[in-house]
Amino acid sequence: ILAMSLNLIFGYAGLVSLGHAAYFGVGAYTTGILILRFGIKSFWLAAPGGVLMSVVFAALFGLIALRLSGVYFLMITFALGELLFSAAWKWRSMTGGDDGLWGIPAPELGLSWLSWNRICFYYLAFLVLVISFLALYRIINSPFGRTLIGIRENETRMRSLGYNSWAFKYLAFVLAGLFAGLAGVLFAYFRGFVSPSNLGIETSGLVLFIVITGGSGTLCGPLIGTLFILLLEHFSSIYFPERWPLLLGFVFIAIATYLQGGIGIYLVRLWDRLRYRHTGVIC
Repeated sequence: ILAMSLNLIFGYAGLVSLGHAAYFGVGAYTTGILILRFGIKSFWLAAPGGVLMSVVFAALFGLIALRLSGVYFLMITFALGELLFSAAWKWRSMTGGDDGLWGIPAPELGLSWLSWNRICFYYLAFLVLVISFLALYRIINSPFGRTLIGIRENETRMRSLGYNSWAFKYLAFVLAGLFAGLAGVLFAYFRGFVSPSNLGIETSGLVLFIVITGGSGTLCGPLIGTLFILLLEHFSSIYFPERWPLLLGFVFIAIATYLQGGIGIYLVRLWDRLRYRHTGVIC
């Protein structure tokens, strides 16, 4: 979900952000703080609170970051993300500082007949993923989404046609913050722990790499990229765990050199070729 949210602004609006994990971390921290510091156990209160706070920060940061473009936008998003990272690190009484927030319990859905376990959480997270995917599908294939693609391709031309490109990019920025916050809420419940690294450049860089690997500007690209990176991390942790960053670097170089556009685009092309061999027609 986090990768799909970044893809909305990176792949479709052309906004390369190095601070997108900020909204992910805000959603996770807000949920954890509401539960552990304020005693709000209900999932139906804590989860919306985390998403709402992510939207608020995305709306505020968007007003600042979207004044700039190109590499300057990249740097300001990085700076804003590191600002929140520093705040989480220093505000020990609320965030736990560098120790993070520990002991976030499983979500309480208020369903007495449900015996909660990890399998139940899997289906909850899967349901949220499907809903998010369908929502983003509707957004991308709406006139709003088509306008974002036009702005990505030629913003000057879209302005000359009368479109307020800043307003469209700002709305996309806020929507991306909403979905990132939703991912953060689920992450807090899943791990039971939130740390400052969930706000910082490490998480932002990884999710950007996932989007690039899967194929930015494609709806299934983030899903493919996530699956590929998680499987790569899983098998590398079994056979050579200490060399995982080195392997990740080699993979990124290989993809940037030989699979420009991401794995997803080449899988689609391969599928079209296979289908053409059987039918003789490419749809």
